[in-house]
Amino acid sequence: MDLDVTTRPDGIAVVVPRGRLNMVSARNLKETLSELVAGGTTRIVVDMGETSFLDSSGLGALIGGLKAARQAGGDLRVARPTPAVVSVFELTNLDRVLRARDSVETAFDE
Repeated sequence: MDLDVTTRPDGIAVVVPRGRLNMVSARNLKETLSELVAGGTTRIVVDMGETSFLDSSGLGALIGGLKAARQAGGDLRVARPTPAVVSVFELTNLDRVLRARDSVETAFDE
């Protein structure tokens, strides 16, 4: 899995996991999210438009990042999930916690 991280001018970090988000790659995502929060970036969008597969380890990394961001006074939002990702969110009822946004640009619009 490839992972890109950019920070927008408004301070929101955009993390893009590409490919399979599984036990092997979830560690990298979890570390990246932790480093962002530790560095003071507490508003994070995970753009899942190029994530082809998600397992429980990937979910754990996302929930860990969400918890860290919220404890630091921010939030983690998920944008553009693929049908495979949406299916996993719905099966685990995490679609209620990680409510998907339609786009990265509007992920923090309320």
